[in-house]
Amino acid sequence: MKTSLQMIFRSGLLLAALSLCSCASIKPVKPWEKGNLAKPEMTFEGDALDTAFTEHTYFSKEGASGGSGVGGGGCGCN
Repeated sequence: MKTSLQMIFRSGLLLAALSLCSCASIKPVKPWEKGNLAKPEMTFEGDALDTAFTEHTYFSKEGASGGSGVGGGGCGCN
C-alpha cells in the first residue's frame, strides 16, 4: 500500500514539474509585433480619464497635492 501511494505521489510530482516547463519560454518581441504594443490600449494606465479620476481620488484622500511619484506630505510644509 505504501509503495503505490509513493508511486502516485511521485508521478503527480513529475507531471506537475513537466507541465511547468512549458511555461518557461520567453520569446522576444518581433519587429512587426511592436505596432500592436504601441497602441494606447496596451499602456498600463489605459483610459486617461479613468487615470485622472483615480489620481484625483488618491490625492483627495491623502490631503496632498502634486504629481504622482513626487515626494512630499499632506501637511503643507513642502
